[in-house]
Amino acid sequence: MAAKGDDVRWFQALLPKSGGFFELFEAHAATLVAGAEALLHMVDGGSVGEGAKSVQDHEHDADDITRDVLTSVRKTFVTPFDRSAITGLIGSMDDAIDQMNQTAKAIMLFEVTAFEPNMRAMAEMIVEAARTTAQAVPLLRSLGDNANRLVALTASIVAIEGRADEMHEAGLKALFKAHGADRPMAFIIGNEIYSHLERVTDRFEDVANEIQGLVIDHS
Repeated sequence: MAAKGDDVRWFQALLPKSGGFFELFEAHAATLVAGAEALLHMVDGGSVGEGAKSVQDHEHDADDITRDVLTSVRKTFVTPFDRSAITGLIGSMDDAIDQMNQTAKAIMLFEVTAFEPNMRAMAEMIVEAARTTAQAVPLLRSLGDNANRLVALTASIVAIEGRADEMHEAGLKALFKAHGADRPMAFIIGNEIYSHLERVTDRFEDVANEIQGLVIDHS
């Protein structure tokens, strides 16, 4: 009787041709990088309006890819992973760019054009998390061979989220000292932007957790 791991590897040998899931995951990861870079452009001296439009455009592209994945899940008989794992991964990736778009919308709503240093640092961390995700996703084509590398990359994403939490807390303290007493509205708006940025890194941690789950289940 074949071992469970042998069964999984036998199925995976057939999978890359089934449903185009790997190509779709990689295309979505590319939108994460592009969206993150556009968000960084917004808070790092670029045009806020152009950056917000770019984030929104990439979010729409990501939505299209997500729909393609969900359609393929329904139509494909043999999938590379359990269907719930596929929908969980693409859902967490889509949540990340959705949150980028929510951040861009908040910036536009409050007409923010000047950003705190820690906000820019958090945006840089978001780009780092997106690029790390884009490195990890192609490795899903061969989980067994790439398990150690995937564990390292996902650990990096989790570490980025931890650093972003620290940056968020430090940024709020600095913001309160600067504006909490005499300009409460500036503090409220700054707190909102910080919270949105922090949620983006949270969503990337969710992506890392989904990938880690795949490694545990299939490697």
